[in-house]
Amino acid sequence: IPFDNYQLSEQVCTVCLIFIMFCGGFSANWKAAKPVALRAGLLSSLGTIVTALITTAGCHFLIGFDIKESFLIGAVISSTDAASVFSILRSKQLNLRGGLASLLEIESGSNDPFSYMLTVIALAIMAGDDISQLGLLAVLQIVLGVAFGFAMGLAAVFVMKKVKLSKNSFDIIFMMAMIFAAYSAPILLGGNGYLSVYIAGIIIGNSNIGENKAQLVHFLDGITGLSQIMLFFLLGLLSNPSQLPGIILPALAIFAVMTFISRPAAVFAICSKGYTWADRLFIAWSGLRGASSIVFAIMATVSDVYTDSNLFNIVVCVCLISVAFQGTLLPKVATGLKLIDNESSVLKTFNDYQDETPQFNMMRIFVSDTHTWNGHKISEIDFPDDSLVLMIKHGDSTIVPKGDTVINAGDDVILSIPSYRDSGNILLKEYEIGPKHLWKGKTIKELDLPITLLIIMIKRNGDMVVPNGSTVIKQGDILVVSDQSHIEEKKKKDRSKWFREMRSELKKVVWPTASTTAKNTGTVLLCSLAVGACIWIFDYVAVSAVHLLIGLAG
Repeated sequence: IPFDNYQLSEQVCTVCLIFIMFCGGFSANWKAAKPVALRAGLLSSLGTIVTALITTAGCHFLIGFDIKESFLIGAVISSTDAASVFSILRSKQLNLRGGLASLLEIESGSNDPFSYMLTVIALAIMAGDDISQLGLLAVLQIVLGVAFGFAMGLAAVFVMKKVKLSKNSFDIIFMMAMIFAAYSAPILLGGNGYLSVYIAGIIIGNSNIGENKAQLVHFLDGITGLSQIMLFFLLGLLSNPSQLPGIILPALAIFAVMTFISRPAAVFAICSKGYTWADRLFIAWSGLRGASSIVFAIMATVSDVYTDSNLFNIVVCVCLISVAFQGTLLPKVATGLKLIDNESSVLKTFNDYQDETPQFNMMRIFVSDTHTWNGHKISEIDFPDDSLVLMIKHGDSTIVPKGDTVINAGDDVILSIPSYRDSGNILLKEYEIGPKHLWKGKTIKELDLPITLLIIMIKRNGDMVVPNGSTVIKQGDILVVSDQSHIEEKKKKDRSKWFREMRSELKKVVWPTASTTAKNTGTVLLCSLAVGACIWIFDYVAVSAVHLLIGLAG
């Protein structure tokens, strides 16, 4: 499909990168990242600049590019790709020791704004702008990006805490509006929109914004995945494979300079203290290039000051080599350097991580006159395992329980119990009892229910009734039923599948012919006779020897 609309691609890719940047900040767990935040910040800012400058020197002196074009190439591919790093850390479960996972996440998520700033500066230099103003441009980019990021993030948290939206989906609409505002506001004033979006994401993701946060996490995961798909889809449309052989050697040379010179130099300079050689080698190897570099390459291609399309092809080639080579070997490098921490989980460095420790629910038990707990001390009662008496409600009073506290009739005992995490096997159904329903007027024990059905609750006139065998089902009731029939069906299917597979395997057996069977049977019989004869002879000789010895002894 012929497609070379770089202007449209640049606009679409910018929107995609905005969502990727925001989700990178939103999912970063600040509590886990705080100990390494300073070093990660230095890597994402100073490290990106050092990487770009050394790559510029390599492109100019080793490969022969013009100095301005060399600086543009170094700026565009100076950042590491957050999406690639996050994906590998999650999918491969790389539980890295020493806070390395948090360091890489914060660095890869926050160095895109600095790469964008360097790209803007490189294009300004190629346009012939006043060099004396470039320092002011850089300061303006950072200051406005940080200021708007904090302002928009704090404002969004304030609104989501104070304003109760009528629909859950309104939270998503509000969040999308906030994301675009966090990017657009600093851009209009000459600031760094990507930095603003990332900081706003960190603030919102690490704040308590209400019960709909889980829904936002799922939405952002989906929109980020879609953005990555769109980025690489446009990459495939814009790429021209016929042009790649002509730039494969320069791309390999640039990849080698960045991977083995530029990135290690920046890492070893910034992480000289507090990190072992293995740590620094792994951080240097983790500098994957990806979506953000491609977006900045498209941005440079559509600018008026750079008309050569080689930059885009070179960046595409470098990114593909980086993801294929560095990304594939990243888990093996971590294992080889002995950086894997088997006692932790890399998912704890993300805000959408849910700890595997048990969650607890509260359960109310009313003590009647005939209840077995009536008149007994707490220390005398055999409560369920892993449960704890939190309080006892007696009328309007609340009693903090102790071991010698006596439970009396009329008390409400509040227990803390471990919650159950559904593994997907429970299927709940609702049955509404109409005027002609067969269950109307019957007690539960009178129903001939299959063993796979259990009535667990009855909704009656706005109340919830916990049923027992003598509970009468009335018209208008809504019965909540646990249905396990699908499990039995699955067991039957599994058994049928096992028999089918066994029959299939039996068909593969090569059965012997009649002559072969007769021959093998004869061989077995002869061998059995021979073995039996040997045993008989041995037994006869042994018994005779024993008798002889006894006779000599007598």
